[in-house]
Amino acid sequence: MLKSLVASAFGAVLVAGLANAPANAQDDLSQKTAICGACHGQSGQPVNGTTPIIWGQQSNFLYKELHDYHSGERFNDIMAPLVKSFDLKDLRGIANYFAAKSWPAQQSTASAAPEPQGIAMCKACHGAHFEGGAPAPRIAGQSYDYLIGAMDSFADGKRTNNLDMPGFMKALSESQRQAIAHYLAAL
Repeated sequence: MLKSLVASAFGAVLVAGLANAPANAQDDLSQKTAICGACHGQSGQPVNGTTPIIWGQQSNFLYKELHDYHSGERFNDIMAPLVKSFDLKDLRGIANYFAAKSWPAQQSTASAAPEPQGIAMCKACHGAHFEGGAPAPRIAGQSYDYLIGAMDSFADGKRTNNLDMPGFMKALSESQRQAIAHYLAAL
């Protein structure tokens, strides 16, 4: 009888623990990602224009960028040290966490603007409406400063963690990159 009571109590504790595991894991992930809001914003809107929106971004893209900071393939004075404190499993969880959030609502201003010269090549990876897909991130609605910074970094060879982007960006003139960044930022 006592053995049965102990087994029942143990089973109840085990079931209760398993039932709380996802909530605890989610809480743990929320704690691990709390620092991200200092730059990327508490509600998905970054605190400055050079920081990208990560809420609602493609999970695979987020993971790749986090992995590249972790491995040293990509460097940023703030991101690299932060990301190196996580293991790869955490990075996948963080990428999924932000991908599951909604892209921040913004007022679109580009609906009447014609697409700038050179932007057609972007659609192959970033999608017809530049909202991303399996191979590439959403770029519609990112800030002009972030977009032009990323585009120029690829064009100048400072950012090399993508095999295709440097060639695409070098093929565009500076004024074309600026026009594309303005157009995308307004979407």
